Amino acid sequence: MSDTSKPPAHRLNWISASIPPSKQDFLPRKKCLDCGVKAARLHEDQPIYLAVKGVVFDVTSGKEFYGKGAPYNALVGKDSTRGIAKMTLDPADLTHETTGLTEEELKSLDETFNNVYKAKYPIVGYTARRILNEDGSPNPNFKPEDQPHFTIKDEF
Repeated sequence: MSDTSKPPAHRLNWISASIPPSKQDFLPRKKCLDCGVKAARLHEDQPIYLAVKGVVFDVTSGKEFYGKGAPYNALVGKDSTRGIAKMTLDPADLTHETTGLTEEELKSLDETFNNVYKAKYPIVGYTARRILNEDGSPNPNFKPEDQPHFTIKDEF
């Protein structure tokens, strides 16, 4: 794969929220368990991740909603921001893209993000789109300490 190619759409690139900013600033991106829907379906003993607004949540505790065969399993393994805003599981809407959403859909997205995901599930990282520019360079406006529920763990 060349440097300019993008990862397949079914992969969710993320950087762990537990890595201190000084060490995280530009570590190679991790692949979150091949975070595709396939991974969620094939590896039931693995954590279940989904992203909303570029924030990666561990929704494993909601396995009855997000696990194999569960009603919202289509949301896992990707940034499903648009689908959550529109309250749809249409594969075409399971993307990070928010262009064209109505005010009502954006309000619904914010309410769901704050009252469901941030309130119930731990944040494990951020998507590459949230922390990197399109060309892969670091986004100077991304500050981990300003992100929702960010805490630095002394792991290094």
